[in-house]
Amino acid sequence: MSSRHDTERGENDVDGDRRKPLLRVIEKSSILIDREADDGGQVYRSATRHPWLVYFSTVVAVCGSYQFGAYIGYSSPTQSGIIQDLGLSSAEYSLFSSIVNFGAMLGGITSGQIADLIGRKRAMVVFDVFCIIGWLAIFFAQGALALDIGRVAGGYGMGAFSYVVPIYIAEIAPTGLRGTLTTLHQVLISTGASMAYLLGVVLPWRVLALAALFPCVLQLLGICFIPESPRWLFISVNQAKRGELKEFEVALQRVRGKDTDISFEAAEILSFIEELQLLPKASVLDLFRRRYQRSVIIGVGLMVFQQLGGISGLTSYASSIFVSAGFSSSIGTTTYACIQVAVVIFGANFIDRVGRKPLLLVSASGMILGSLLAALSFYFKAHAVATKASPVLALSGILVYVASFPAGMGAVPWILMAEVLPINIKGTAGSLATAVNWFCSWLVAYTFIFLSDWSSYGIFLLYAAANALTIIFVIALVPETKGRTLEEIQASVST
Repeated sequence: MSSRHDTERGENDVDGDRRKPLLRVIEKSSILIDREADDGGQVYRSATRHPWLVYFSTVVAVCGSYQFGAYIGYSSPTQSGIIQDLGLSSAEYSLFSSIVNFGAMLGGITSGQIADLIGRKRAMVVFDVFCIIGWLAIFFAQGALALDIGRVAGGYGMGAFSYVVPIYIAEIAPTGLRGTLTTLHQVLISTGASMAYLLGVVLPWRVLALAALFPCVLQLLGICFIPESPRWLFISVNQAKRGELKEFEVALQRVRGKDTDISFEAAEILSFIEELQLLPKASVLDLFRRRYQRSVIIGVGLMVFQQLGGISGLTSYASSIFVSAGFSSSIGTTTYACIQVAVVIFGANFIDRVGRKPLLLVSASGMILGSLLAALSFYFKAHAVATKASPVLALSGILVYVASFPAGMGAVPWILMAEVLPINIKGTAGSLATAVNWFCSWLVAYTFIFLSDWSSYGIFLLYAAANALTIIFVIALVPETKGRTLEEIQASVST
């Protein structure tokens, strides 16, 4: 017993000794970066300059986020057209609609390893190819099999993009813009889904699939002009073998601007990554080590709560929810599509001002309120009480819920996943978090009808309870990361 205790204490001491110099370097570099030089008044903060390449690289990356949203929204407006043209049964179309989640789970499981192996840029090219194959398979489909192949292929790309896009943006963005730029991932998801809803009303389903290829082509062209993640360049196998820093420094200089002093930021990144490289390559079992427990719990836990709050059920069955409540489905879904884009853009302007935790807490609180209003509406309808108020309450509840989700719970879990996971476990832990997210998404969507049949208002009470647990989780475990470098965040979470 004492021998084992001494051994564990010794390992913890070693970890602690490794972290102390790292924290000193981070503290020192933070002071130096903030210091203004006497000769000429130059400010040595690389994050104060935001060259156009950072914005351009973000725009290119979030074309993948648009694919995410387009695949989510595609099946809702095309249902009648596909069933009529191809003679599908309801069961066959249900499989076509839901099988995208299984493709996304596969994409989530493998995305981290692929992005770590070949880099963030090349990974986005691979995932783009899957999305293109998916849309083309749907466009040329003459039966259920081709449709399902297209949905699985596209789902794979969609699930993989849900990991690599926020990771890439977080790794290239300056500290002061990291939250805002990473939130664009959610903005384009919402935009892609909304465009699918709106264009699906006027375009045939084959033309809608063909139109979705345009962002894929734009991204493939744009990737030729954006830099690789500097952090990935430093830890890549080839860089480690050659011991060269040139590519890393060139990439960092490109995203910060040619006249920007990158020395302090580069020193901080190198110091942190060199500390992590002393540790062995992480496996799934290593994620349960004490050193990584908190970061993994935060990354995976937020993904679980994001989905258990009910968003997948509401997005999949929004039209039927409005109809069941006695409200026009066309007006409801159009309002739904417009409001989610507006809110997520509004939230992006505040994430680097008010912080991540406040947005999560406000968002989860709004989702609780929306769920309770919807539950009250269906309770009134089930008991024939205040029947005229029921449709208004349903619309109000769903819109409050929809407005609240993208303001925090939609974007912030992906941002925090990219921020809190150390780079040596980011591939493994990020893949786990993404796969868990997509599994929970499928679970919520799959159980929605069964729970609705059990109790039309009880299901929304369950979602309200899940969002209440989210608030407890955020208060207890989630750190505020606003204004801190990735290395500072990861060092503090690992202590």
